[in-house]
Amino acid sequence: MRYISTRGAAPVLGFADVLLAGLAEDGGLYVPEIWPTLSPADWRALRGLAYPDLTACILAPFVGGAIAEATLARLCREAYAGFAHAAVAPLVQLEHRVFALELFHGPTLAFKDFALQLLGRLFDHVLAERGERVTIVGATSGDTGSAAIDACRDRDRLSIVILHPHGRVSEVQRRQMTTVTSGNVGNIAVEGSFDDCQDLVKAMFADAPFRREMRLSAVNSINWARVAAQIAYYAWAALALGAPDRRVAFAVPTGNFGHVLAGWAARRMGLPIERLIVGTNRNDILARFLDANDMSLAAVEPSLSPSMDIQVSSNFERLLFELLGRDGRATAETMRAFRESGRMPVPDAAWREAAALFHPYRLDDEATLAEIARLHDASGYLADPHSAIGIAAACAHLPDDAGVPVVAVATAHPAKFPEAVKRATGIRPALPAHLADLFDRPERFTVARNDLAAIEALVRGTALRNAA
Repeated sequence: MRYISTRGAAPVLGFADVLLAGLAEDGGLYVPEIWPTLSPADWRALRGLAYPDLTACILAPFVGGAIAEATLARLCREAYAGFAHAAVAPLVQLEHRVFALELFHGPTLAFKDFALQLLGRLFDHVLAERGERVTIVGATSGDTGSAAIDACRDRDRLSIVILHPHGRVSEVQRRQMTTVTSGNVGNIAVEGSFDDCQDLVKAMFADAPFRREMRLSAVNSINWARVAAQIAYYAWAALALGAPDRRVAFAVPTGNFGHVLAGWAARRMGLPIERLIVGTNRNDILARFLDANDMSLAAVEPSLSPSMDIQVSSNFERLLFELLGRDGRATAETMRAFRESGRMPVPDAAWREAAALFHPYRLDDEATLAEIARLHDASGYLADPHSAIGIAAACAHLPDDAGVPVVAVATAHPAKFPEAVKRATGIRPALPAHLADLFDRPERFTVARNDLAAIEALVRGTALRNAA
């Protein structure tokens, strides 16, 4: 398996090099040169596999022999061994045709654990084989940071530095990052939005001397391996509900588009996914695009669902590349125009193709609280704000065919957002035992201005501290 950049001017790489590179040298994102596909018989053969074994089978064609199959299977088993639920990703029926796919039973209580617990082990394996070390930088709107830190802490061959928007993540999300005091971990609270943090990460990769000096790598969903690992839970849910002999739909709360892009990739591989419903909050750039081809920037507004407080959805570039007929030059020009003007000129035919599959749904904060309360009253189910948006989206966009179920992707444990859940239901959900003392643990992080040179100096200090 070889990988190409969405902007067409970076070297073609194999899986291991894409894993370590993260962002392509031309500023684009890596995608498979040729998409692997599975026949209906292939999909049926995967039914009944345990979650780690299914993940190894889904990843195998993307890895393309860069890691031995037995080693890949072992890494997958190790990645999910610590999840709190025996099923790893249980399906819970909420209504006749609506199911919640619970992706919050990992160590940091969010769906990011599914990719990042595996990614940390993939990094370790490839770096050990090569005798190398890297510095991982990432931006988080809430959950990526804690999941990445948990997966990468105390690993000898890497340092990890996570940028989060100061004061714009929940207290639980922040403490899950900042109470980890491992020597190879650095936390920076940037005075700005998540988009500012994401721009700083991309700027560090664009700074070629700094990128080489620090041997930068990425854990955000700009790293293809993360998206690939997430394909597995779409397959898991679809197979459990009868695929490939039954069509399914998914409702996905998303901000950076990587989460729902993994669902698109599963469909591209041959799963019969009828529609992908994109749930957003007041930061609704994706909904505006799908409604009216309006991909235009607006100010990021804080909300009760902070992991979705994003206006620049980086992973949309991968879909754009496909919509533009895999034309790297056209993709690069479209992204350049977006950065310069704040508006993305997507051709009408490409927009219509996207809108035929992706269906938008938005909820503001008050409606989100009302949905949390409705779910609890109707079924006793406690949902965090992000998951509630996904479930509401599923209920609002049931396919006309009564035989098609909708899976709402539940992205975070309600205890990660206890204040919102309490406002809606009167119940303050408790953290699991392994995090029960989270609010008593000392924190360690640095508040920094939105300045590239200052951020690079902090990243360098963390990397050198660990290397020493």
